[in-house]
Amino acid sequence: MDAEEDRIVALLPIHLSNIHSPHLQLHQFPLHTRPLQVPPSAAASGKRIRARLKVNVKRLEVHVPVDTRPEVWNADKSKDLGSARQVDDREKNQEQTKAKQKEGEEPKLSEVRLRSDPVPQVGAYVLGAVRDGRLHLHPISETHQFRPTLTYMDILTRKTRRRAGAGSDEDSDDGPPPDPDEPAPAPAPKKEKKAIGDAKEVQVAVRKNGDDRPLQLGGGLTTVRREMLSQIRAEEDEKWEDLQYYDIGTEECRGTLESLVSKNSEILECKSDITNILKSIKGL
Repeated sequence: MDAEEDRIVALLPIHLSNIHSPHLQLHQFPLHTRPLQVPPSAAASGKRIRARLKVNVKRLEVHVPVDTRPEVWNADKSKDLGSARQVDDREKNQEQTKAKQKEGEEPKLSEVRLRSDPVPQVGAYVLGAVRDGRLHLHPISETHQFRPTLTYMDILTRKTRRRAGAGSDEDSDDGPPPDPDEPAPAPAPKKEKKAIGDAKEVQVAVRKNGDDRPLQLGGGLTTVRREMLSQIRAEEDEKWEDLQYYDIGTEECRGTLESLVSKNSEILECKSDITNILKSIKGL
């Protein structure tokens, strides 16, 4: 762009506020191509978006009702998926508050669960809102990306393989049946199984040239694996806390948006000079 065309369009006074710190988060939905809203078919039956949180591990879930229109939804398949999710929740201790279910009613997959993963922030993230010719900035403390959790598909695959395994045993073709007048063939000799020694944990020591002090690496990957399993177990043992989800258009949502506009007109005084700024930049 030429220098003549690169001109100042507007000057906006900046209002920096930390009234929502450290509770302001950025939530990203990379697989969504439309707003996060309840489908009309689910909204007509009174269903709403729900959310829950695990405070210690900072894990969030947003539950969005599915679109149950016959042209886009298979009701029979939803029963298999719902049953698999019920088993998966029970195994992972992820069961939520049980809704009232009629006697004899089969579980159905009635919602899509979007689970969060933290995203490292590069630099300082802020939320900006322009109102009446002023730019209002609020620091963002955390960034999370939400994607559908499909762990219940492992349960469904396990059931399918079990059925296929049982069917293969019954339907296997081993040739024609033996003749009852002929003597039975001798059984095939059994192969001896080799004895397998017990697994042992190995201690590794690394020593640099000219250094008599060895660096101990105890357990190798066993320690890392143990820590990972411990973190997974801790997350599964922690209870969910239900959150109230306010959709766009609600009175609570409008009130939150209005709180982004700062009413404070105090002018901040800069006490830093160019030398301090340059020294704070890494690599200079």
